[in-house]
Amino acid sequence: MTNEQDFTKQAEKFRERYETVKSEIGKVIVGHDDIVHGVLTCMMIGGHCLLEGAPGLGKTLLVNTLSKALNLQSNRIQFTPDLMPADILGTNMVVETETGGREFQFQKGPIFTQICLADEINRATPKTQSAMLETMQEGTVTVAGNRYVLDKPFFVLATQNPIEQEGTYPLPEAQLDRFLFKLIVGYSNKEQLATILDRTTRGVKIQTDVVMDGKEILEWQQVVRQVIVADHISDYIVRLNLATHPDGEYATAVTNQYLRWGASPRGAQTVVLAAKVRALLEGRFNVSFEDVRRVYLPAMRHRVVPNFEAQAEGITSDQILLEILDQVSEKGSDA
Repeated sequence: MTNEQDFTKQAEKFRERYETVKSEIGKVIVGHDDIVHGVLTCMMIGGHCLLEGAPGLGKTLLVNTLSKALNLQSNRIQFTPDLMPADILGTNMVVETETGGREFQFQKGPIFTQICLADEINRATPKTQSAMLETMQEGTVTVAGNRYVLDKPFFVLATQNPIEQEGTYPLPEAQLDRFLFKLIVGYSNKEQLATILDRTTRGVKIQTDVVMDGKEILEWQQVVRQVIVADHISDYIVRLNLATHPDGEYATAVTNQYLRWGASPRGAQTVVLAAKVRALLEGRFNVSFEDVRRVYLPAMRHRVVPNFEAQAEGITSDQILLEILDQVSEKGSDA
């Protein structure tokens, strides 16, 4: 009983601190509650987030506001076609020593930070995009055979314009898989747009207060991992993941018809961790089926590849995943 009470208190404290950060961001960001929630979920898991949407929808502003509220060091990298890997990671420079000699000295790039805003990441060439792979997966940078470890917590929050716009390069699947969530930023409604105009055209600057630091974030990441996932919930997540594999044992009809490639194990890992965050926010220390369903789309939409037939018919990965979610039973075949 004591353990149960402790778990309940932890869940309540987590929700309280989470809502404090969310409210602080809400001082600047109008609407987009699902987007803010998705970004904070990635933070509490310890992973990276990809924001996709048309220019001018507040993606960059959200990231900047978040870094201020969390008191974390942040750098912005503006991705352009002429950006080179060394512009991100850093490079060895020849410097003069005190004795008059010369030696190579590593000059750190902007990736050496805690929150890295990769702005319009899909405007850089694939060679430059691939420079982020090791950093996003391992939290390290290797240059000229030397390995450098980044400070924790470390997050990459990337923004991109829709792929079909001119002057963009689709992100490789290996890099997409390293983002925990892909969030689609939509347009504001009438009331939200009116509020945005009122806030931004009167010359009033809204100050963002620091409400959490890196140490506390790392502590909450450990609490999240302690949330219980029962065997039948874990089995459901596994089957949802395997259901995205064409011609596999658990593939659905829509999978075989419209998918060329399914989700990796990282997809299942992300669903588990994100569902744990949802459980804590609901005051529980155990994951439910509903928690899984609510995080399935942002966790998986960038990990599956629609085939030519889907593209020809205008079928999106979201539509395919929602159909899979509808077809996969909560009860396994052995139940």
